[in-house]
Amino acid sequence: MRKLIYFIFFVLLSFELNAKNNPPFSNIIEYDKPKDYGEIVFEDFEGNTINLQEYKSKIYILNFWATWCAPCKKEMPSLDKLNNNDNIEVFAINVEVKNQKKTKKFFNDLKIKNLSIYFDTELKLTKLLSLRGLPTTVILNKDTKEVARIIGEVDFNDFNLLNWLLDI
Repeated sequence: MRKLIYFIFFVLLSFELNAKNNPPFSNIIEYDKPKDYGEIVFEDFEGNTINLQEYKSKIYILNFWATWCAPCKKEMPSLDKLNNNDNIEVFAINVEVKNQKKTKKFFNDLKIKNLSIYFDTELKLTKLLSLRGLPTTVILNKDTKEVARIIGEVDFNDFNLLNWLLDI
């Protein structure tokens, strides 16, 4: 009888350890199979092309935002703090007509220190990813394949969210 109890205990424990860590918020869509888009390309602040095919070592967060978007403004400071994590790299991608002065003022007003400004001025990436609203955050694994998406605003300082991201 004792052996049976130990067996059941270890089986249940192994299920718990291997269980998928569910997203902490209801506005997160997690995919069973990662989505591969091929090249994921956008511009940095100076107009240089960024191709995520050249990146392969972290979890990548693509946050699409606009200066007129109130929820974007609300979540940006927590996204700025998230970028301090060594295992995560955040790309804050503005989807408006490229305006360096306006986007820089937006970051300065919010005291954003850790994020850089990126642009998708021709909306090629927005169309490729089929974005429908702002803010939208696309989460890519170390192979730069989409594993999840956040529709709307979240608090990136949330402990459960951070643990979930690091478990991807």
